[in-house]
Amino acid sequence: MNIRNITALIGLPALMLGLVTTSEAAATAPPAQGPAVVKHSVDDGGCDRIRFRSATDKQSKVFPAQIDLPPGFQPEGIAISGSTAYFGSLADGDIYAAALRTGRGKVISQGPGTPSVGLKADNRGRLWIAGGSSGTARVVDIRTGKILKSYPLTAEQATFVNDVVLSRTSAWFTDSSRPVVYQVPIGRHGQLLNQVRTVPLTGDYVHDPAGFNGNGITLTPDGRAVIIVQSSTGFLFRVDPRTGVTQRVDLGSTLMTNGDGMLLLGRTLYVVQNFSNQVAVLRLNRAGTTGTQTRTITDPGFDIPTTAAAFGHRLYLPNARFSTPPTATTPYWVTAVRR
Repeated sequence: MNIRNITALIGLPALMLGLVTTSEAAATAPPAQGPAVVKHSVDDGGCDRIRFRSATDKQSKVFPAQIDLPPGFQPEGIAISGSTAYFGSLADGDIYAAALRTGRGKVISQGPGTPSVGLKADNRGRLWIAGGSSGTARVVDIRTGKILKSYPLTAEQATFVNDVVLSRTSAWFTDSSRPVVYQVPIGRHGQLLNQVRTVPLTGDYVHDPAGFNGNGITLTPDGRAVIIVQSSTGFLFRVDPRTGVTQRVDLGSTLMTNGDGMLLLGRTLYVVQNFSNQVAVLRLNRAGTTGTQTRTITDPGFDIPTTAAAFGHRLYLPNARFSTPPTATTPYWVTAVRR
């Protein structure tokens, strides 16, 4: 998300090898004859593979292209597990779950009164949530809504913990106000540990104290490092997870202006450009050191989208509507587009 609206809204090198990611896969194609085929799909949340029905599922055509969220919800992050999407509220941190098949949903976890920003679902039925200005992260049980663990990532007042990506061994968080990323190690069998590591960013990265800095985060295609987008410059940086040394990703003259959430599928990186009302589609090399923009996705339903998750041939993007003054009755929605 972008800093200019926060006040108004809330008024490993080899360590990461062997990454297995989940997706949010399902179906929007016309129905086909014969039994549905089961397939696997991937997203940038680090978890084991999940099985979804393929795009030939006869029920796929009923999935709505727009999902309405509760009035005044102020969404930012999205995660998809199975055929359910989860959204975090910037207003009070509530977590809302919606069925992609019907669009119907409900609040499953009451927020702590501070923002829920980026979120990812793991394969153990948990949501990992970036806590924005609270300087914290938390883990929520999808089934019960219970907070399983809270992590104080920093005691600094100038903080905005913005987004998260998962590997098998760690959760990684950005801070848009500080030149760091945070590592929360994950134990064997998904154990939630009492550990937090702050990794200062060095190298090519230059912190902008007056702007919005590290925002979206993902893994490199080879799983050896993380990539962050710096919103104030539009630069992507590859971050060595062991040392924090950064290298600017070579995109030629292309900038990811207004870069926000990112989604990696194989070597294709989707970068949501919030105030630009578009999604840039990049093709990366395996190391994540170079990339080329191949196309841009736009849609009339976009109103400052912030993040994206994939389900089958679709991307789902919550619209934060940062240019619209938030009230208790302001409408918010999620837009689905073909990826």
